[in-house]
Amino acid sequence: MEYHRPVLFEESVDALAIKPDGVYVDVTFGGGGHSSLIASKLTDGKLYSFDQDRDAEEQSKKIDSPAFQFVRANFRDLKKYLRLYGVKQVDGILADLGVSSHQFNVPERGFSTRFEGPLDMRMNAEAGTTAEEVLETYSEEQLHRIFGIYGEVKNARTLARTIVEKRARKPFETIGEFKQAISSCTPKGKENKYLAQVFQALRIEVNDEMKALEEMLEQAAEVLKPGGRLVVISYHSLEDRLVKNFIAKGKFFGEVEKDLFGNEKKPLDAVNRKPIVPSEQELLENSRSRSAKLRIAEKR
Repeated sequence: MEYHRPVLFEESVDALAIKPDGVYVDVTFGGGGHSSLIASKLTDGKLYSFDQDRDAEEQSKKIDSPAFQFVRANFRDLKKYLRLYGVKQVDGILADLGVSSHQFNVPERGFSTRFEGPLDMRMNAEAGTTAEEVLETYSEEQLHRIFGIYGEVKNARTLARTIVEKRARKPFETIGEFKQAISSCTPKGKENKYLAQVFQALRIEVNDEMKALEEMLEQAAEVLKPGGRLVVISYHSLEDRLVKNFIAKGKFFGEVEKDLFGNEKKPLDAVNRKPIVPSEQELLENSRSRSAKLRIAEKR
């Protein structure tokens, strides 16, 4: 089984404008597709690839390159781990924010609505809160908030109320039990899309993805050399908005700050005004690429 074919694969690596002796970071190793290609372009350079997933660590052993170093950590700890390796500045950082198809295709991980399995969804399956614990312990207000904001679920309030009512009678232990419990909220004919939104919201909450992304972007801007590239592929509007705002304004909300002379105070400049999206060919070959957006920024 192929582990994971990255979306916008060549485009994203080309966007790094790799120098053979440069220092690069792939903050989302996943199946290692991007890292393999980056490492192959380095001579005296170095590549540090981050992932908190044990499966990714196993996969990393297949890359046989003196330039390559795997780092088992969440990308929100980017600066801390680079410092451990004595790295202060880098030439480029790549982030592919999708869940790898390998993670989706392993039922025990609980990411996919297609399989029966536990309600887990942790990117690091050895630590943290599971989706089952979120569903069992969050208040109706908290559930309403995560489904509304992270899943953009239309009937988030009704869904939250239904979960609280059903769990009082019987806890949810499996994906099947959970889907059955919320079947009254699921619109007929649109089950797959609805469940995908519900699962996305749970996954984002379980892994604290939005906060982790903000922390990683801020640190990326600090460790990039002037002229260094930040390349990010996002898959839903929440992520893309954070990335777009940070590139445009140097912050996630509000307007860009200016100095006394009216110059914008922000660390990055957008390289492409509009995001790059998959080609018609790629959309045919990989339906999961349809929501992908690639943004490229350069350190000032």
